[in-house]
Amino acid sequence: MRVLICPDKFAGTLSAPAVAQAVAEGWSTDGDVLVERPLADGGPGFVEVLAAALNGRRIPVATVDPLGRPARGEILHVGHTAYVESAQACGLHLLTPEERDPRVTTSYGLGLLIAAAVETGAAEIVVGLGGSATNDAGAGMLAALGAAPVDVAGYALPYGGGPLITAAALSGIPQLRQARLVAATDVDNPLVGLHGASSVFGPQKGASREDVLRLDAALEHFSGVLEKAFDLEGLAAAPGGGAAGGIGAALIALGGRVTSGIALVTTLIGLDAELDAADLVITGEGSFDHQSLRGKVVAGIAAGARDRGLPCVVLAGRNETGAREAAAAGVTETHTLVEHFGSTETALAEPARGLRELSARLAGQWRR
Repeated sequence: MRVLICPDKFAGTLSAPAVAQAVAEGWSTDGDVLVERPLADGGPGFVEVLAAALNGRRIPVATVDPLGRPARGEILHVGHTAYVESAQACGLHLLTPEERDPRVTTSYGLGLLIAAAVETGAAEIVVGLGGSATNDAGAGMLAALGAAPVDVAGYALPYGGGPLITAAALSGIPQLRQARLVAATDVDNPLVGLHGASSVFGPQKGASREDVLRLDAALEHFSGVLEKAFDLEGLAAAPGGGAAGGIGAALIALGGRVTSGIALVTTLIGLDAELDAADLVITGEGSFDHQSLRGKVVAGIAAGARDRGLPCVVLAGRNETGAREAAAAGVTETHTLVEHFGSTETALAEPARGLRELSARLAGQWRR
């Protein structure tokens, strides 16, 4: 058999390349051909996955995390295009659970990454969005690019989503040197409202119900500031504007276009050709849940396998989807580390071993 192994990361435990490697190690080849193509949809691992597949130059960049502390990021430069990843500077994984507070976390570090990409002379900058700890509608990013939000007195606002309720204008013009921006995300949520950034993603970033209401109001107010600054309309409702705590909206305001992260990655690494040649597809992620089937890596791979009549197996840390829902999306079967070990603690502690063991069992089953 030709087995295509194309997982997403297992958030908090294994990167996508590490997941693919563990699955490949567990599969007793016996003449089978194993093809590893780790994936990302714009969130954590976006740059790493592309760097593994493309002949580009990785440039280290000093940046800051969501609380302004020093952090390390990088730019992947391929031809005239630079790829950056919001999670390297804004990622939820950079904070402890006690530190998560979207009222004060900032996207300033992403602005530093984009500014560095501008300095490399990139004509196009693709920003992977996902896994953020921020809910500031890209206000920090804009500040790092030379357009800090200010109040009616002209004073720069403190970082975070909370203070945006007092925003009156931007202090300058973003310094992009005519570089084109692309927001790579598979989140189609708008900036505000019931399906907006604050309501849907705020709680996982540490927001209480009261915080969500205040943040949503702050982002709605700030969207008006952005619309006035960039002569726009309808920014608050634009699909993808709610990505990464509203960074999507700021990129749209800067003239950026929104594109599917998983579609971009699969195109760049030539995944369609690999799907055409495969006999079996194995994908997966840490938590296989209702969001997985809304444009995430697993959804994109399962749909591609279904369209080709290929079986698609999902390996996950845990599974919170219904069997009928998964089957309709193109998933043939699902196996989890929690079920395999019988313990969430062990699944989190030894994911690579669990994946090797699950893969070995699958190899025996699919050769029958």
